[in-house]
Amino acid sequence: MLQVRLHGRGGQGVVTAAEMLSLAAFLEGHFAQAFPSFGSERTGAPVVAYARIDDKEIRTHEPILEPDVVLVQDRTLLSVIDVFSGISPNGYAIINSADPAEQVVPELCKKLPKGHVLTVPATQFAMEKLKKPLPGAPMLSSLAAATDVFKLESVQKSFQTRYPGKVGDANAETAALAYNYLKEVIKGGANA
Repeated sequence: MLQVRLHGRGGQGVVTAAEMLSLAAFLEGHFAQAFPSFGSERTGAPVVAYARIDDKEIRTHEPILEPDVVLVQDRTLLSVIDVFSGISPNGYAIINSADPAEQVVPELCKKLPKGHVLTVPATQFAMEKLKKPLPGAPMLSSLAAATDVFKLESVQKSFQTRYPGKVGDANAETAALAYNYLKEVIKGGANA
């Protein structure tokens, strides 16, 4: 079972991203679940959402305390809460940032295997295509690029299913930008 914890701030689409992750996995024939954990439920407040993917029915519903993957949609959370708490020793951390992982989280880069701590300018890609700071699609396609757990096309289709028309297509374009960006980063051996 792959367990993913998503961190961000209210208004960034963290809960939607978890739902789209679940839908992308479902589209590929996996069992999946997604659920949020709200605090103060206001714009800008820290938000956590969870997603699980498996090849068999998922019966557990508790929060994910030992994630295989942590997606951080808002870098400012790194100084506020321990977003990487409990991360698996072979886990992946993907952070929304234009700066290299070694600069953003140097200690985590030493803790996890090489290539498992990655940054992607997800908000930049979202602003380019969506004209809004909604990094969900690029973050999910970055997960696909890093792990090959599911395909870029599944991420794109999940957003296009939820948001038919221009919004879904724009999300699909942001997903492709991030996916291709991260594949190049991984190929070049950059990031951590």
